[in-house]
Amino acid sequence: MEIKVRIPEAIKAHVDRPDLDIESLVLDLLISELKLDPDTEVKAHAELAAKFLEEGLKMIDRDPVQACEKLYKAAEEAVKALTLKQLGDIARRVRERGRWRTDDFFEAVSELRRVYGDNIRRWWDTAWNLHVWGFHEAKATRRYVEERIEDVKRLVEMVKGLEG
Repeated sequence: MEIKVRIPEAIKAHVDRPDLDIESLVLDLLISELKLDPDTEVKAHAELAAKFLEEGLKMIDRDPVQACEKLYKAAEEAVKALTLKQLGDIARRVRERGRWRTDDFFEAVSELRRVYGDNIRRWWDTAWNLHVWGFHEAKATRRYVEERIEDVKRLVEMVKGLEG
């Protein structure tokens, strides 16, 4: 489902920045407000991971820097889904706080490594590299992104079965 929301100009000036992902923010707020069951929450994050992956793949040729951020967001949503499914303590802490922080992702990946093996850490590290070097430092080239795509794809593949 796609819903359009009109944002007042006074707020738009604060949210119209490349480092803010409105879609993930709105999803997290809706999940929190609606008090959705964990399975629905996992499915929502898995669906968003697949969507961001698809968008990132389409952007590589025309805007590799933005592609990096979409691919990172795909990995981030995949880690959220896996964390919610496997790591109750971290999931509870995030719910209580109302948002994810960077340290939550790194702690989650460290714990998920025990469940899924070492590859998940490497795949996350690749996504983090895309986020920092490729997006924030704006150093991404098409080749740079293409060399890292498979790791992000594998991470997102892990959550495809969680969509239902």
